[in-house]
Amino acid sequence: MTIHQPARHESAHGHVTGAARYVDDLPTPPGTLIGLPIGAPIAHGRVLRRDRSAALATPGVHAVLFPEDIPGARWIGAVVHDEPVLVIDEILAVGQLMALIVGDSLAACRAAARVLVLETEAWPAILTIDEGIAAEKFLCSPHRMRRGDPEASLARAPLRVAGELRTGAQDHFYLETQATLAIPGEGDAIELYSSTQHPTEVQSLVAEVLGVGRHQVVVTAPRMGGGFGGKETQAAPFAVLAALAAKLTHRPVKVWLNRDQDMVMTGKRHPFLARYELGFADDGAILAAKVRLFADGGWSRDLSAPILDRAMFHLDNAYFIPELDFEGVVVQTNLASNTAFRGFGGPQGMVVIEAAISEAAERLGLDPALVRARNFYRDGDATPYGQILKDVRLPRIWCDLLRSSDYDERRAEIAAFNNNSRFVRRGIAVQPVKFGISFTNSLLNQAGALVLLYTDGTVQVNHGGTEMGQGLHTKILAVAAHALGVSVERVRIMTTATDKVPNTSATAASTGSDLNGAAVRAACEQLCARLRPIAAARLGLDDASGAALEFAHNAVHDRRSGRTIPFAELVQAAWAQRVSLAATGYYATPGIHYDRDAGRGEPFYYFAYGAAVCEVELCALTGEHRLLRVDILHDVGDSLVPTIDRGQIEGGFVQGQGWLTCEELLWSRDGHLLTHGPSTYKIPAVGDAPLDFRVELLRDAPQDGVIHGSKAVGEPPFMLAIGVMTALRDAIASFGPPRTAASLQLPSTPEAILRAIEAAAGRPVLPTR
Repeated sequence: MTIHQPARHESAHGHVTGAARYVDDLPTPPGTLIGLPIGAPIAHGRVLRRDRSAALATPGVHAVLFPEDIPGARWIGAVVHDEPVLVIDEILAVGQLMALIVGDSLAACRAAARVLVLETEAWPAILTIDEGIAAEKFLCSPHRMRRGDPEASLARAPLRVAGELRTGAQDHFYLETQATLAIPGEGDAIELYSSTQHPTEVQSLVAEVLGVGRHQVVVTAPRMGGGFGGKETQAAPFAVLAALAAKLTHRPVKVWLNRDQDMVMTGKRHPFLARYELGFADDGAILAAKVRLFADGGWSRDLSAPILDRAMFHLDNAYFIPELDFEGVVVQTNLASNTAFRGFGGPQGMVVIEAAISEAAERLGLDPALVRARNFYRDGDATPYGQILKDVRLPRIWCDLLRSSDYDERRAEIAAFNNNSRFVRRGIAVQPVKFGISFTNSLLNQAGALVLLYTDGTVQVNHGGTEMGQGLHTKILAVAAHALGVSVERVRIMTTATDKVPNTSATAASTGSDLNGAAVRAACEQLCARLRPIAAARLGLDDASGAALEFAHNAVHDRRSGRTIPFAELVQAAWAQRVSLAATGYYATPGIHYDRDAGRGEPFYYFAYGAAVCEVELCALTGEHRLLRVDILHDVGDSLVPTIDRGQIEGGFVQGQGWLTCEELLWSRDGHLLTHGPSTYKIPAVGDAPLDFRVELLRDAPQDGVIHGSKAVGEPPFMLAIGVMTALRDAIASFGPPRTAASLQLPSTPEAILRAIEAAAGRPVLPTR
């Protein structure tokens, strides 16, 4: 059996030896040119004059592209075409694409950039959510969900918790920055090698900009050096520029951003402002909630509306709220257009209710873990958008994890430690997660595959998903090998390309294995169905259909007679009988729908659950902290490849930890990004990972209706890191009197922790003369 077993990542050897090829590793055709994107120098304003004559006269420069050079559509976008390929008149953000210089070398392009004339006039810019709200600049209509009479319940509540919570941006900081190689073909044909999560979107936008049909454009997506959502929509603008330059110069063109360019020109995780009010009973039960969400969309719409929607879908996290009123809107600012990032708004929604529950528990003098458990969903409960929950696994996970992590004993030990330590304190917290799985735009929940059998018994598998290090290809390899009964060594996963599987959805929303795995299995089952009668005849079976035959161990077996036929021999026989050895597979997720105007529906096929116990230690002298221990129990169903899922859980948690603690993006007062490299923007390092990191997968938990009983794993573990924030609150509250409610800003940098400690203590903690 190849599924449900530990396995090495299919590209692991290539990753560690350098043999794995990314876009920039591909051999470039003779005459390949370099494209250098030029970004706007101001946050808001207009173009007064463009002059490329001096730039064109620079040795080695072949073209300088302005918007008037575009033969087709001048506007692109993921949902709404509100993004000019190159600035036409109004500038809306620093780094917005204004021109593309094309030359023999990067040095030649940079020399030309120094003499390129782009005169602009600066206008007042909106740089914060608050400024956007005041100016009434919004990118979408409000989204609202309401149940019951929350105002009346809040008025009667024994405890009311109200406040504002701000969550910051986060850069994707993938190892491989945005990159595309465009190669012109005969006539209108063009081929692109793009580091993208969404080859079909790149194909469609390139076709529109070039003014050709999509059949003329082939997009191939080699493995990516990370994506995290940042290459779902924002790979397209740079691919479009490469294609445009290749078409106009009749030469191959590569556009590859350096780290500074990538961080300045591309969007981030959406910053959010939440204004909330929750009512609680004396025992911590949630009575009602009112929440207003404001997402910073940046200068264009991108995917901001569905990201806001998912944030609202996850404002409840794991808790039943009897009466509620949720409303959200996307604010337009003059910053880079923010985009998809692991969790897709879910983390920004969850952290609101988690902060409110923590404050309520602190003010009530209750263990926050007890308050959380008291409010868990149960089977049959309805979410704020009316979806009835079934198979809620969180109570089981919670009980198992508290026991295995020795939570109660450790909590008592930490209290004793804090009573005897002046400046170093510890905190502990338990974090639950309920995360909906599916694209919330129902039509995107579909996938295709093409599987080819060769007469030596080997297999090529094409599917619409893209590999960005997450292990999707490894899982598809296991699915195909299991379905055909061959060893994984006999199966090759082909590079994702739009001429093999058309009209694909992005590899996003944690759906890659669910959708593409089911499509691949469907294709393999068709091939097996064609092979069964041939095998039955070769084995001399009475049942001509061969329905009882088993495909396993590179052969086809009749268990009753003990007779077998090698798989390669069977495929050869099928070919000799002129039976097709290629099959397409297709899968569409059933039964999901959502009415945004009504705020009702079933947007998710199922939910993934998990929990983490986080223990931290902080220093009141420096504000620094370290993560001592993390215990995670996560629901992945019946895991397709447990080693891959474990890696996703570990990586997702640490990335979430970074968002909440150390990754801080700062802009100047005129809209320039100040933290645009690793010297100023700090992602978690090895020393930031938990000193003791224990990850377990929930056992005996297959999910009905999903490929081999598995569950999605890409995004849910990210939100387990919210427990780090709660554990820090626990440690900070220990500096104050009993029932102190900690006030902690995000990200929880040393400065933020020091401010929170002083607020809890009501005085400076540092010794004074």
